[in-house]
Amino acid sequence: MHPRAPHLVGRDAEMAQLERALDTARGQRGSTVFLVGDGGVGKSRLAAEATGRAFSAGMRVLRGRGSTIGPMVPFRPLTEALMSLFRGGRPWDEAELGAYRPVLGRLIPDWAGEAQTGGSLVVLAEAVLRLLSVVAREYGALVILEDLHDADTETLVVLEYLVDNLEHLPVVLLATTRAEPCAALDLAHSVTQRRSGVLLGLGPLDRSEVARMIASCLDTEAERVPGELVARLWDTSAGNPFVVEELLHGMIGNGSVAHRDGSWEVVGPLRTEVPSTLVRGIAHRTDRLGPQGRMLLSAAAVLGRRFPLPVLQRMSGIDDHGLLSHLHAGVAAQLVVPDEPAPDWYAFRHPLTAEALLAQLTPTDRAKLSGRAAEVVEELHPGLPGEWCALVAALRRDAGDPVGAARLFTEAGRRALADGAVGSGVSLLLGADELLAKHQDGVARAEVLEPLLPALAESGEFDRAFGLAEGLHELVGAGVEAGRLAALHTRLAKVAHLAGRWADGNAQIAEARALLRTERDPAQAAAVDVVAAYLALDTPGPDRTETAEKLARTAVTAAEAGPQPAVACQAWELLGVLARERDLDEARLCFERARRIAEQHRLPIPRTYALVRIGGNEWLADGETRSLELARDEALRLGAVTIAYSIDAILVLQAVLRGRFEEAVRLGDEISTTAARLRLAPVARYVLMTRATMAAHQGDRAAMEAALREFAGWDGAGSQEEPLCIGLARAFCALLEENRPLALRELEKARAQERDSPTTFHLSG
Repeated sequence: MHPRAPHLVGRDAEMAQLERALDTARGQRGSTVFLVGDGGVGKSRLAAEATGRAFSAGMRVLRGRGSTIGPMVPFRPLTEALMSLFRGGRPWDEAELGAYRPVLGRLIPDWAGEAQTGGSLVVLAEAVLRLLSVVAREYGALVILEDLHDADTETLVVLEYLVDNLEHLPVVLLATTRAEPCAALDLAHSVTQRRSGVLLGLGPLDRSEVARMIASCLDTEAERVPGELVARLWDTSAGNPFVVEELLHGMIGNGSVAHRDGSWEVVGPLRTEVPSTLVRGIAHRTDRLGPQGRMLLSAAAVLGRRFPLPVLQRMSGIDDHGLLSHLHAGVAAQLVVPDEPAPDWYAFRHPLTAEALLAQLTPTDRAKLSGRAAEVVEELHPGLPGEWCALVAALRRDAGDPVGAARLFTEAGRRALADGAVGSGVSLLLGADELLAKHQDGVARAEVLEPLLPALAESGEFDRAFGLAEGLHELVGAGVEAGRLAALHTRLAKVAHLAGRWADGNAQIAEARALLRTERDPAQAAAVDVVAAYLALDTPGPDRTETAEKLARTAVTAAEAGPQPAVACQAWELLGVLARERDLDEARLCFERARRIAEQHRLPIPRTYALVRIGGNEWLADGETRSLELARDEALRLGAVTIAYSIDAILVLQAVLRGRFEEAVRLGDEISTTAARLRLAPVARYVLMTRATMAAHQGDRAAMEAALREFAGWDGAGSQEEPLCIGLARAFCALLEENRPLALRELEKARAQERDSPTTFHLSG
């Protein structure tokens, strides 16, 4: 018998749809197809068929799958897919990627040395899109991302961006996910609803199709398959192709079905039982490997669907020869396969295989194996770098050590946040908090909340952050020191600032200050003061700028004595913004101070922002753009594309103010298109403001009003760019029309806005 049906059965309509998508892509029109179905229903098989068709047509094929080790591995499907570009094949020009090449260092190991830490996921997604446009230009490409039910949030964010922007590229994106509640399935439905892609739901095979699949495996005609065999497999598999193959393999292996005199016959009882058919089938095959082989695969299942041989060998105590012998037997039994190209890694051939092996373990045995696996990984990988930390956290959880698991989940979450993987970081930290909810360990819970609260704010989950914060009072008597509690209240105040809830933020600052009355720690006080300063600017009142400046100066003094470079940079930036209202030279000194601190502590992105502020000051003073252009070069070197676009927007306004309108149109259109695609609202508003200004400076009120209407659609009302629209555009247009009363009214509006909002741009008229 063939271990797998050599012919695709029951998926003619789906395969025809995929072939149409591939043909259309070769005609320079891309598309997205989601394959959705239960485990084992044939998603991977259909994807493999599409791969063969794409190869035959000369298309590039990039293939990756969801993370299968630990809770989450950020970007694994994308990294695995893109790595194939570096394993031979047709050459392509890396130079065409320009500023996006360093951004891709987050995904491509060969460029990891150039990677920008953190950064916008939208910019990363645009970088992937640019890469696909380069490699698919001549022959088209098929990108297959499998098992997205195991994918991290960041991968799905990038995927959604690709889906929305593939239409004009010769690329087919084929994604697979299980038909179970998960973020990937939600994305598939969302994409379908807005008609950005197609969802193909793979259901079970019907009875005739099961018969054809059995015939294909047995290399015979469907009419010659014993009816009893078809009936039993149809009943027990529920039409799941993988289960059909597994059960058929088990029946032949145990002698229930045999090949005699040129035909297949049922020669014994067809021993399959529902609902444990798959578990029993796996058990039969593992039994043939002997006690040691069965133990080895059970230990491997504890590690996940993929497992590293060094860890497995240390867990089992088997020598090299024995380990490889059992693995080769597992390969022959269709249980495991080498996980190429990763060296010394194997994988279960199907996720259901690992699940079936785990189902055979008693809870006690699984806990013991998980604990041993955690010990071995910690011995082999001190410090648990990379994905090992999350894996050991999961193992500690399964071993019955919730507090130890929570601390490791917390560390893995911190690392994910430091790498800019906010979604994965939040997921890991929430897992840690959930484990600690049932155990009264206040110190461990405080360690989780410290990074979790600001991370939730970064991901826009403000209500969830405030919901968790409601339990802060429970930590007072749980051994958490006052300083740590104050830090939590300060973080919650920052969340409130980002959410625009200045009253809640001020209340949290008051809580923090009350806790610090007896601490007298200048470093903690500085962290409170800098957040309080930003909240002071949010809080209505006649003295808000004076209060904010006083708090920022207090924070700077304490932060630089600490030292606390991050707090100091925040404070000096705020002081520079406030000083810019009265004196550009004073503002420049503040920004220079922020730059020096960033350089001293090797903070490249804050340093670049400081250079932008400095260059902006010089431009406001005398129209000189040289420093801005140098800052732009630095941003491009780092792969900080959004900073570069912000500078480009200023250069568009420079062209308008110098009357170089053709140049302004060319630059502005290019930036506007990219800003809209990347959803860079500040850049989009700024460019639209320059477009309105250009029309006004030519006396074209209709074009000015059209640009301002589009500006309003980008939440322009109340934005910092709005006074520029009034002074540089509306008032100027009124003057060219010689409508002095209207010009004066427009200028009064600009003056009122400047009076009420001290952080607006200059040049408002």
